[in-house]
Amino acid sequence: MTAKKTNTSSKKWSQEVTEKSNALDLEEGIFTWKEPRKIATSLKNSAETSKRRKSSPFRSAMSMLVFYINRAGKNLDQEQKQILEQAKDELRRLYNKIK
Repeated sequence: MTAKKTNTSSKKWSQEVTEKSNALDLEEGIFTWKEPRKIATSLKNSAETSKRRKSSPFRSAMSMLVFYINRAGKNLDQEQKQILEQAKDELRRLYNKIK
């Protein structure tokens, strides 16, 4: 049985992925912004201009947002978590992926 990583190393790993994603160049502090539409637009622009992504722009942008919510979710305050959930809806609207 292998030892579990400590929270510190896990946080550093997910923080590094968020800050230095190999697929997307994110604007600094994007996940702390208070405007869901602005977050979604920035993710869309990053995904569409990336030459390193391995999936469609929509999937790359949504994956990065979901990754952040899932990894930082327990440390986010409710207001910011709600803003990021709204950003997912905005991203779907920007790509005409509304159900």
